[in-house]
Amino acid sequence: MQLERTVAEPGIHPTAIVHESAEIPESVQIGPYAVIGPDVVLGEAVQIGSHAVIERDTHVGDDCRISNGATLGSDPQDLKYAGERTFLHVGPRTRVREFATLNRGTAATGTTIVGPDCLIMAYAHVAHDCRIAAHVVLANSVNLAGHVEIGEHALIGGLTGVHQFVRIGRCSMVGGASGVNKDVAPFTLVSGVPAVAFGLNRIGLRRQAFSAEAISGLRAAFRHLFRSETPTRRAAMELHESPIPEVRELATFVLESRRGLSRAARANEGPDPRPGRDAGS
Repeated sequence: MQLERTVAEPGIHPTAIVHESAEIPESVQIGPYAVIGPDVVLGEAVQIGSHAVIERDTHVGDDCRISNGATLGSDPQDLKYAGERTFLHVGPRTRVREFATLNRGTAATGTTIVGPDCLIMAYAHVAHDCRIAAHVVLANSVNLAGHVEIGEHALIGGLTGVHQFVRIGRCSMVGGASGVNKDVAPFTLVSGVPAVAFGLNRIGLRRQAFSAEAISGLRAAFRHLFRSETPTRRAAMELHESPIPEVRELATFVLESRRGLSRAARANEGPDPRPGRDAGS
């Protein structure tokens, strides 16, 4: 049985408060008691749930869904913030679920950016000056500190905290209830407090249609980087000459890391979060 998809009628509920400087297309729906502040720009077909707040200086892309009680464009939680004008940009088709909070940037970069086609689940927090690429999933109650960068198709498990200035590479996965205080290499799977690497995010790579050659090359690269006796930086320099683009991308990420990397798990550090495997596999 196929259920018929219902589409909400556009319009602004009479209890909503919309600042006169906000740009609101006719195709937008704004629910009861929502607040849209000054210099907010909403794209076509955006839906804003009841009691949601878009505080100020926020651009929301076409076809976004902002759920009940979410707060976008609020002041950065940074003691150095002195009221300067800063921005939040949310890309098209992104979903922001209930009570998530997304802050504007600070003078450091000026803007917090959330890319297109992201899913920000309930109670998640995106702090000032973060850079989130397309197709990223932040599960429930993920908390990003300031200046965090996340690559495309990364998935962060629920209740995870991410330290400021950490970079999380594309197509990586962070297990739930983790503490991430080092960079997470692209294509890898990490988990724990502090987070440690257990191997490749092979399921994610297959879902993104990575070739068998790329996955095989990345497996060998992971072993060389994280499980061999070769110093990590030297191993990355060697891998930078690989004919496989994904391996070169992994090596470049490692060489550019300033915080250091989430190290590989040892066999005695508990179970691998992948079904049917242990940390020594």
